[in-house]
Amino acid sequence: MATIELHRAQRDELDCIENLMQFYMYDFSEWLPLKFGAHGFFDIQPTLDYWRKPATQPFLIKVDGDVAGFVTVDDDVRFDDVQYNIGYLFVSRHYRGRGVGKCAVSALLKQLPGQWQIFHIDANQPAQAFWAHIIPELTHGKFTRHQLPVDGYPCTLFKFQFLEA
Repeated sequence: MATIELHRAQRDELDCIENLMQFYMYDFSEWLPLKFGAHGFFDIQPTLDYWRKPATQPFLIKVDGDVAGFVTVDDDVRFDDVQYNIGYLFVSRHYRGRGVGKCAVSALLKQLPGQWQIFHIDANQPAQAFWAHIIPELTHGKFTRHQLPVDGYPCTLFKFQFLEA
């Protein structure tokens, strides 16, 4: 059985997350009109400003010690009573469908109990299926679902309170 670990990224590991962000953007280009920059890389959103925000918390996801993805938490929330938002979640294709994402999200919620929001772009069918499956399970069905546009794209937002188990 694989060991899945959620590791709070240190400052010197942000380059790793930014590198992985290229794969995140590549996957996302299936649903959004993202284009390569002049040097053949996507112009990624998380810049120094994102990492410098006090509320931004980056984590690496590791499987048996190997980097398998990342997740970030920030305070880009749509409701006044929400503390945490998952800014980005990426699990490499090799590890998808193996419970890695669910384990990482579960560990994240346990580390940061409080009011949460998690949203996905509706066109992203894999994300839609993933969140529709794990949110009810992790929250014991105690969540609300909201349809709203984010940056002009139809999205589904889940809002819930997660308390330490």
